[in-house]
Amino acid sequence: MNREDLRKQAHDLDVTVWVGKGGVEAVASELADQLGSNELVKVKFLRAARGGTSTEVLAEELADRVDAELVETRGNTAVYH
Repeated sequence: MNREDLRKQAHDLDVTVWVGKGGVEAVASELADQLGSNELVKVKFLRAARGGTSTEVLAEELADRVDAELVETRGNTAVYH
């Protein structure tokens, strides 16, 4: 499936992982587990997690940590495959 198809499919997904003040380390295993049973997972980066860092940087860090493909970031939300 190409990136555009994945983005379309992700549009109606609900957020199932929230990154808070614990940062990406706190949710990495949960995201990995969800990706094991779902093709796409939507993650919301709360203000406490972002601090002075952009959502894009945090999203890339989380993707690297769980060896997932970052499909897109939009606002404070990211979609992983």
